[in-house]
Amino acid sequence: MKKNIETSLSHIAKFAPFEEQAGASHFPIYNTGTFDLKKQDSSGKVYDYTRSDNPTREMLENLFTEVEGGAGCVCTHTGIASVALLFETVLKANSHILVEADCYGGTFRLLKIFKEKYNVTVHFANFLEFDKMEEILKNNPIDLVLCESPTNPGLKIIDLKKVAQLSHKHEALFAVDNSLATFISQRPLELGADFSLFSTTKYISGHGAVVAGAIVAKTKELSDQIHYYANAGGKSQNPMDVYLITLGIPTLKVRMKEHQENSLKIAKFLEEQDYITKVTHPGLKSHPQYELAQEQMDYIPGVFCVDFESLELAERFIENTKIYGEKCSFGSPDSRVEIPAKISHATFSKEELAAIGIAEGTVRFSIGLENVEDLIEDIKQAVK
Repeated sequence: MKKNIETSLSHIAKFAPFEEQAGASHFPIYNTGTFDLKKQDSSGKVYDYTRSDNPTREMLENLFTEVEGGAGCVCTHTGIASVALLFETVLKANSHILVEADCYGGTFRLLKIFKEKYNVTVHFANFLEFDKMEEILKNNPIDLVLCESPTNPGLKIIDLKKVAQLSHKHEALFAVDNSLATFISQRPLELGADFSLFSTTKYISGHGAVVAGAIVAKTKELSDQIHYYANAGGKSQNPMDVYLITLGIPTLKVRMKEHQENSLKIAKFLEEQDYITKVTHPGLKSHPQYELAQEQMDYIPGVFCVDFESLELAERFIENTKIYGEKCSFGSPDSRVEIPAKISHATFSKEELAAIGIAEGTVRFSIGLENVEDLIEDIKQAVK
């Protein structure tokens, strides 16, 4: 019987590499560095060192492989480590990579390192402009195409199926950072991507209690490669953090529904305020890619951007809020706000921020699971 994703998420222990004798609902934490080869059944998989393989981590990797529709997965110790693992697997000295200009600040910083140390040529483009993308792909030996959708912080929705077709037409691999949408909402591999990677720090764990990531490959060949480089570079996640991630996974769908509902109510409220010049939320009909968002995603995440009429007002709002914390990251039960130019995208220049639609007074909201009326009242008192 084919399971729906939420059924799989509710029975994580079923993905363990071997049967747990006591029938525990949660697979045990194999919190050990090494395994005794003499005490293992030689007819099955043999474990020797947790950096290489660990049964607890393998359970989570099996789950992510199934729900993403891939051939294999590596769980990493941070979200950005999954991006680094992608680069280490695919890129080499003098490689070319094509990246959506509106990308996560950590990815932007990592690209600078690869450019400086390995002479990797980074081509940035607006992935809504397919003609310009094709021109870059046609005139450069692109090894990898990378984007997020929705993008962070600009909240553009990228047509993943079209980008996959364009990438493969020019013999480039295509990877999607699926951190904002998560696999409960969209599955990049089904839309043609070769890799789906995501920060499990965010919505997937759901509690903000751990930093972690994962990368799922579409084919066995690519899966074997990411496993090799993860082992060689020590990128694998420790089993205790795997356990913390699993605590939030069964509730992912219901949490995403609530994040979506709360954020839409607040975004609609803010659209009506005179002190707001723009609200960018993919779930609003005013969003330029609203129709694509409805088609490509099952749920709209609770992250959106708001342009206040001035930087001074944006800063005063953040200073005066009582419920919203000034925090980076997103996807936790608590609502939070930040000015991207100051925190998550501080490595971008003013010109680079302007190119992706982010102004000095832009505030990124991540709406949590509080009472939505309390959140709206907090906004009202903070801007007085």
